[in-house]
Amino acid sequence: MINFMIWIVVGALIGWAASLIMRTNDRQGLIGDILVGIVGAFVGGYFLTPLFNVSTINEGNFSIPAMLVSLGGAVILLAISKLFRNIAGFLLMLLVAFLIYIYVSCWSLSSASMFCGSIRALPFLQ
Repeated sequence: MINFMIWIVVGALIGWAASLIMRTNDRQGLIGDILVGIVGAFVGGYFLTPLFNVSTINEGNFSIPAMLVSLGGAVILLAISKLFRNIAGFLLMLLVAFLIYIYVSCWSLSSASMFCGSIRALPFLQ
């Protein structure tokens, strides 16, 4: 039980620090800071833990490197949410997702559609 309370407090501090870094502190309260800290730790665990080989606060590690990785994940989470707040950011993410889909589905040589053949024939992909 005490570990859960420490997790909530540290998550709130990490969410608050990330909101100060990303300048979103005026739009979110204590609950928002806790959610950003905890979900940001999950994001940090998924993206940053393989790079730095450090666990996050979600795994019960309350060391300084774990808090920094969790803070990095919270900053990434807030940056993505800031990007989706306007329509241009949404359209940009939609375009990137479409290009990744085309790359994954057309790059294999087993796909013999005319569209994938024209994509593979582009000169900058040779």
